[in-house]
Amino acid sequence: MATTNDLKNGLVLNLDGELWSVVEFQHVKPGKGGAFVRTTLKNVLSGKVVDKTFNAGTKVDTATVDKRTMQYLYADGEDFVFMDLDTYDQIHVNGGTVGEASNYLLPEAEAMVATHEGVPLYVELPTSVVLEVTYTEPGLQGDRSTGGNKPATVETGATVNVPLFITTGEKIKVDTRDGRYLGRA
Repeated sequence: MATTNDLKNGLVLNLDGELWSVVEFQHVKPGKGGAFVRTTLKNVLSGKVVDKTFNAGTKVDTATVDKRTMQYLYADGEDFVFMDLDTYDQIHVNGGTVGEASNYLLPEAEAMVATHEGVPLYVELPTSVVLEVTYTEPGLQGDRSTGGNKPATVETGATVNVPLFITTGEKIKVDTRDGRYLGRA
């Protein structure tokens, strides 16, 4: 248990049996009336974002979330298998929990896996990864770095918009948050 004075970004709360992560919080002391805390909470499982207000000093139930660096091993049907680098324990993470991160996961890549009471909550990748372009249309004479973009398929199967001068077989850096091309690797 903690009070609203202990809130900080990233803290996970257990409200009405659901896990909510604190995205933003603000202590407000109006001229008239008691102080309160205005928060923006994100549901850890569904991703739903809500605004909630607590009276100052109110007790809130915190959840213990274990974040560990794990290595992605392989896909097993709909599940993704990760190995804890400290204990070598393997866990299966549902494809829905991995979500968009699956577009940038290569075998032996490291990722942060958050669990609560042994249940995987989400997978967090590094902000950028290096991937090899497996297919893209050939560039034309006169293509320049300031020209347009074209789609390229990378080794994980994801499609990334790249500049016209990128060719098949090149390694590129991709932002895992929004799938943007960041440059050659």
